[in-house]
Amino acid sequence: MKLGVLALQGAFREHRLMLEHCGADVVEVRSPEQLDDLAGLVIPGGESTTIGKMMVRWGLLGKIQVRYASGMGIYGTCAGMILLAKEIVDSDQPRLGLMDIVVKRNAFGRQRESFEADLQVPEFGPEPLRAVFIRAPYVQTAGPEVQVLAKVNGKIVIARQGRCLVTAFHPELTNSDQVHRYFMKMLKN
Repeated sequence: MKLGVLALQGAFREHRLMLEHCGADVVEVRSPEQLDDLAGLVIPGGESTTIGKMMVRWGLLGKIQVRYASGMGIYGTCAGMILLAKEIVDSDQPRLGLMDIVVKRNAFGRQRESFEADLQVPEFGPEPLRAVFIRAPYVQTAGPEVQVLAKVNGKIVIARQGRCLVTAFHPELTNSDQVHRYFMKMLKN
């Protein structure tokens, strides 16, 4: 399976290594033509406003939307979650707008309020999922087509809608490949 990792900012290398560990053929995506034959794309964390502006400037935003419409799946972590949202609280930054969610940026606090938690996510398997939250967003509201997979303190931190998956945390910074394997399984189905 050929997958891409948007390589503009953030932990794209860690996502690439995790996907390769799971058996994928991975491309670091920096130009629109690199999206052409991908089954799926991972949008890593970073600074969502900067990533959004870079996607517009480099012609990636529209191309990602076109590829999604033609069947490509997308997984967004942290900033990727923000960029996939239809609405971002108090922000008009560029976004893909492919998921019927409203996201609140930096919702759990600043850098010093970063934390880790173990999540039970039946869809990912019986083992607890270690989640690393760094200046993390959360889903404030989700539309009727959105499947909520996990919450922390009552806040939605994992959700799925069709071929889009989002997590508010950074699974690529742990030893667990549960989320990446789920994304790949999602694409096969």
